[in-house]
Amino acid sequence: MSTAGTTGTAGRGAGTRIPGALGGADLLAAASRIAPYVVRTPLLRGPVTAAHGTGLLLKAEHLQLGGSFKMRGAANAVLALGADRVVTGSSGNHGIALARIARTLGIRLTVVLAAGAMPSKAAAIRALGAETVQVGGGVAEREERARALAAEQGAALVPSSDHPLVVAGQGTVGLELLAAAPDTETVYVPTGGGGLLAGLCLAAADHPVRVVGVEPALTPRYARSLAAGHPVRLPPCATVADGLRGQSPGAVPYPIIRDRVDELIAVGDAEILAATALLHRLGVDAEPSGAVALAGALRAGRRERAAAIVSGGNTPARLHTPHHSPTGTSTDVRI
Repeated sequence: MSTAGTTGTAGRGAGTRIPGALGGADLLAAASRIAPYVVRTPLLRGPVTAAHGTGLLLKAEHLQLGGSFKMRGAANAVLALGADRVVTGSSGNHGIALARIARTLGIRLTVVLAAGAMPSKAAAIRALGAETVQVGGGVAEREERARALAAEQGAALVPSSDHPLVVAGQGTVGLELLAAAPDTETVYVPTGGGGLLAGLCLAAADHPVRVVGVEPALTPRYARSLAAGHPVRLPPCATVADGLRGQSPGAVPYPIIRDRVDELIAVGDAEILAATALLHRLGVDAEPSGAVALAGALRAGRRERAAAIVSGGNTPARLHTPHHSPTGTSTDVRI
């Protein structure tokens, strides 16, 4: 499918050798390492559409501990590194995931937030005991500040996507999905920094599944970078998908995605909000970032057995809903 919002890539697929240090063994090691700290999320039936019929599935990462897939990469990195002090830059969900695991393990955590970060996510991070620092610019400035703070504090830097251990942890989403539905023809993956998409590419390295990354049209950093033949930086943007506002590809995810992704699709904010509303009507409490993959599947309109990853559900309403945590203690944030 060739449209202004779609970028095709050369034929890849089963048997493609993923370059670099990461591979299937890293994903299996991550799955074993994080098992006590995450849940195996279900595959749900998606909306019935003219294109997909009843063949669209939803990988329900909004039901993951911490409210998003980010718990997987955060837990894998923290557990493998064994640091007692950690710094990160985050749009919110990665910070929430790290704050949760840091509280469990007694680790000191500082989370750097960019301008425009959701106040409810910042509050959730602080409620879990982490410190937050706000910068005035976008994701690029956020990451620069996080690197500087980590150096000043002698802390481990755990980026939201650009780290091998984070990518390996996110790849466990793909391991679960393809084990549960091995006949899946296409998987649609929300794409910001690229950690989840790179993880899916690793999980699908020897599987005949099409891997399609879905980016907000306001910040198609991977499509632009692949077209240019090298990573490019875009200006800050204000897409409704607040978790996908990355300005440039990560050094770790970029080559993995470049050599395995089958297609990149761009979706506009109106499409993202429509997909979010559709999920809510189905009883799936997704945030806009978590609905981007479904928006991509709907835009593609292919009749196929497909799965879309619902990557997060940390809406303001959900974060402010009192509940009881898995440990039985009451908290004000639903994480």
